[in-house]
Amino acid sequence: MKADDKRPIIIKRKKAAHPHHGGAWKIAFADFMTAMMALFLVLWILSTSNPEQRKAVAEYFRTPLVVALTNGDRDSASDSAIPGGGPDPSYSEGEVRNIDIRQQNRAIERRNLEDLKRRLEEAIDINPLLKDFKDQILIDLIPEGLRIQLVDSDKRPMFEVGSAKVAPYMSELLRIIAPILNQLPNSIQISGHTDSRPYAGGEKGYSNWELSAERANSSRREMVIGGLDSGKLLRVSGMADMLRFQGAKELDAINRRIAIIVVDSYERKSILNQHDKMLTPDQLQAPNPLGRM
Repeated sequence: MKADDKRPIIIKRKKAAHPHHGGAWKIAFADFMTAMMALFLVLWILSTSNPEQRKAVAEYFRTPLVVALTNGDRDSASDSAIPGGGPDPSYSEGEVRNIDIRQQNRAIERRNLEDLKRRLEEAIDINPLLKDFKDQILIDLIPEGLRIQLVDSDKRPMFEVGSAKVAPYMSELLRIIAPILNQLPNSIQISGHTDSRPYAGGEKGYSNWELSAERANSSRREMVIGGLDSGKLLRVSGMADMLRFQGAKELDAINRRIAIIVVDSYERKSILNQHDKMLTPDQLQAPNPLGRM
């Protein structure tokens, strides 16, 4: 054996060096803290808000992005957060959008009725005579359309007692309203109402039914004189005391009123359909000499 073969063998082992993480963990920790702060903020808001506010927050998160950015109608827009992609959020190529044309048209009509309500209120405000009777003019939106109620007062009756003769201020009011109602194509219905005080003569003779119907018809005549297109009239009726004013007692003056409704076009179709169902086949085929209801 040679001397060189007896030399010791030296093995050098290097310790494994762990790579330096730098500051990446700080970013992750900051993101975690931000998320936790947002969570606690949301929990705090929910604990201090009322049910209506919580419902509004929930609806916000359910609203698709396209609706939120374009101020659209949630029910008529896509429920996709990114509808079809494209250069802007409203771009929807390649996606079938859920559009209810009937609902959109009705929403437009509702806005038109709201605008008509505003114009009527402005016309009353600028007329010095009618401004004094503003508390007897009630205008509101109902499911059937825009309702204008002209209510009676013991101090300022709209008609002579027990008569369909229109008071001068009532005549002025009806003639001011009339041309404004022509601004929309919607049909008009007029109904007369009385309180529950029995009319002299009772049901066998002249009663509140006749009185309410004649007052409605007198109001119709005043409006036509004022410029209302008579072709817009859908129905003129007397309701006696069958529909008491909400919250009023039987003999309260506010029950004595004229209700003018600018009828929603869909409600108009419903009224006409109900009328057709009441007619026999022979009546449907026969020409109507009056041309309408």
